[in-house]
Amino acid sequence: MSKNKLAFYTILCLVMGSCREKPVQPSADVPKITMIDAAMAEIVDSTASIEVLAEGFNWSEGPLWLSAQNMLIFTDVPENTVYSWDEKKGKQVYLKPSGYTLITGTEKREGANGLALDPQGRLVLCQHGNRRVARMEAPLESPQDTFSWLAASYKGKKLNSPNDLQIMADGEIFFTDPPYGLPGGDQDTAKALRFNGVYRLGVNGEVILLDSLLTRPNGIILTPDARTMIVANSDPEKAIWMKYTLDENRKVTDRTLWADKTDLVKAGKKGLPDGLKLSRKGHVFATGPGGVLVFSLDGKWLGTIETGQATANCALDAEEKYLYMTADDYLMRVRLR
Repeated sequence: MSKNKLAFYTILCLVMGSCREKPVQPSADVPKITMIDAAMAEIVDSTASIEVLAEGFNWSEGPLWLSAQNMLIFTDVPENTVYSWDEKKGKQVYLKPSGYTLITGTEKREGANGLALDPQGRLVLCQHGNRRVARMEAPLESPQDTFSWLAASYKGKKLNSPNDLQIMADGEIFFTDPPYGLPGGDQDTAKALRFNGVYRLGVNGEVILLDSLLTRPNGIILTPDARTMIVANSDPEKAIWMKYTLDENRKVTDRTLWADKTDLVKAGKKGLPDGLKLSRKGHVFATGPGGVLVFSLDGKWLGTIETGQATANCALDAEEKYLYMTADDYLMRVRLR
């Protein structure tokens, strides 16, 4: 880097409150807030800085805020690692291996993806490599790679590679199961199921199929009453989010298109529909083409937090003061109103 470029970059870092070791990207990819609807101004300031908190990951994913520890944990899926980040210590390895423990020789498979806490405060992981939904059998303060398998198959056939999840107050788990953890994807010889599903794991251990029609089911959220579910489909040819109405027994009674941003993918925006988070105010933060798209619960697009990277997932802290974002090889955050 030339001295002039270095001086310019240093000034930019000071303005944005964050520095990286490499030059800023072309202007089209510089992080920024795009306002689509006036309601976006109530969620985040148009001039809010998008901070880079850590970098150097292969593919960062699955952010989860741990309130008691006042820190964020998140996954690096290809590296089979969970990291932690807090204000004092920054980035640290939290758990390794995270999602592929059946290792033989030099074999390498992807680790954990989505993370969540169950009602007892235990860490539950979607394990790509092990092809299971698992619970860590160790305290959050002293993580260890000891797991109990919660879901591994559907009707006797092995799951593809559980990806993302939401756990309800009664302990039921809703999760998605695309083929991303299989080296050959849909064509992998180890793929036992002919579809990629959305499931509910009952407290009795039964795995119940909710949808088998999405090509790439990914991020998932439910409203607190478990009557509405939204699932992202990370397919560049069909970059959509589907909305499901559930009855009192949590069975699907209606399935409708909630949002379609395939046009943004075709226009060259980085990223696909992926992780989702629902705020207490009813705002949906949906990673997708361009960064984190912000919607109202009825599917109205309010604006985008443009990270400049393909963005995998996001998480809110306990006070919903910050939105944390895993974006390719970065961990980022933005302050909310």
